[in-house]
Amino acid sequence: MRGKNIIIGISGGIAAYKTPQLVRLLKKRGANVKVILTEGGARFVSELALATVSGETVYRSLFPSTDQGNTDFINHISLGEWADAFVIAPATAHTLAKLSAGLCDDMLTTCFITLRPGKPVLLFPSMDGYMFISPSVQRNISTLAAQGCTIITPDKGELASGQSGVGRMPEPESILATLEKSLKRGSEASPLFGKSVVITAGPTREKIDGVRFISNYSSGKMGFAVARSAARRGANVTLIAGPVHLDTPQGVERCNVESASEMYAEAQRFFKSCDIFIGAAAVSDYRPAEPREGKMKKEMEQIELSLVKNIDILAEFGCQKTPEQLAIGFALETQFGLENARIKLTDKNLDLIAFNYFDRQTSGFEVDTNILTLIQRNGITKELPQLTKDAAAEELIETIERLLPGNRH
Repeated sequence: MRGKNIIIGISGGIAAYKTPQLVRLLKKRGANVKVILTEGGARFVSELALATVSGETVYRSLFPSTDQGNTDFINHISLGEWADAFVIAPATAHTLAKLSAGLCDDMLTTCFITLRPGKPVLLFPSMDGYMFISPSVQRNISTLAAQGCTIITPDKGELASGQSGVGRMPEPESILATLEKSLKRGSEASPLFGKSVVITAGPTREKIDGVRFISNYSSGKMGFAVARSAARRGANVTLIAGPVHLDTPQGVERCNVESASEMYAEAQRFFKSCDIFIGAAAVSDYRPAEPREGKMKKEMEQIELSLVKNIDILAEFGCQKTPEQLAIGFALETQFGLENARIKLTDKNLDLIAFNYFDRQTSGFEVDTNILTLIQRNGITKELPQLTKDAAAEELIETIERLLPGNRH
C-alpha cells in the first residue's frame, strides 16, 4: 500500500463510524488517503475526526468556498486523476442508486464519474438486510458490477434495526485486505496475468424451424461475471457467448454464437492454446435431427420431434487437455446435487467444478445471486454463502488461481 493514492468515500449509514479506523490503517501502511464525505455521512462521523486521521482536508462540497482562498474548482476531476483506487464504505442504497444512474450532484458521485478507467472501485454496501436483497438494490448492484465495480457482499450479524441478517459492513481490517488484493489484480502480481482464459456463457438455441427453437433460461450473468473477474486480473479473456442481452465486460474479447455446434466450433479453436477453459454456458444437450426451413404451419393436432445429442464441449476439452491446462465446469442441479457434480468432475476430467442448486429465487438461471459449492479434483470442497454472481465469480477465480501450475496447494 505504500505510496498508493486512495479515495475513501463515506455515505450516510451507521457503519460510517468504522471508516476513520480504515483511514488510520491505510495511513499506517503508507498510503496517501483523501476522504470524501457526503451530507448524510457527516451525520454519522465528524469531518474533524477524518481530517485528523488522514492528515488531509476532507472534501464535502462540489463547489469550493472562495472566501477561504480555495480556488481549485476542478478538484472533482483532479482527484480522479490522482487516485489509484476508490473505496466507498459504507455505500448506502441511495448512493448505489445514484452511482448506477450516473447522477453526479455531489463530490462523491462526481469523482466516481471522473475516475480514470481501469482504476479499482470497491463498493461496500451497508444497510438493512431486506433493503439489500430488494430487487431495486440488486438491480443497481448488477449495473455497477457490469461497469467493472467490485461489490463486496455485506457480512451477516446484528443490524442497527435490531434485526439480524446480511447488511453489516465488514470490519476495517477486512476492507483493507480486500483493497490490497484488488490493487494486485490486473498486475503482474496476479497469477492470471497474461494467461489465456476461454469462457463459454449463456444458453444455446437449437432450431426447430425458421422461427422456433429449443433453449433454456440461462441469462449468461454468471459467465459474464467470471469473465469480468478474470479480465480485472490481467488475463487475456475470450468470451464465447450464446444469445444474451449483456454488455461485453471491459477488456474482454467476445464471440457471439447461437447453437451448440457453433459454440463448439468457436471453442475448439482455443483448445490447444488456452491456459484455462471455463464452461459456464448452459449448452443444450439435444438438437432437432432435421430442423425445417421456413415456419411450420399449425395443421396437425400433434407433431413429433426427433432429437439427437449435441457434443459435450467441456468434456471434449477435458479429454485432450495437457497437464498445464485447467478445465473448469458448472453443475446446475435440482436434486442429488453434490453427488452428480462430483461424477461430472471425474467423467469430464475437470480440475474444478462449481455446483449450484437451482431454485430460480436465490440461485441459478436469471437471478442476480448464486449459492456455489466449489469442488476440486483432490476432493477439497468450499461451500459459499449466497453471493451476488460477481462476488461468487471472485471466489471462483481466486480458487482457480491457486490451481495454476506453480501455485497449487
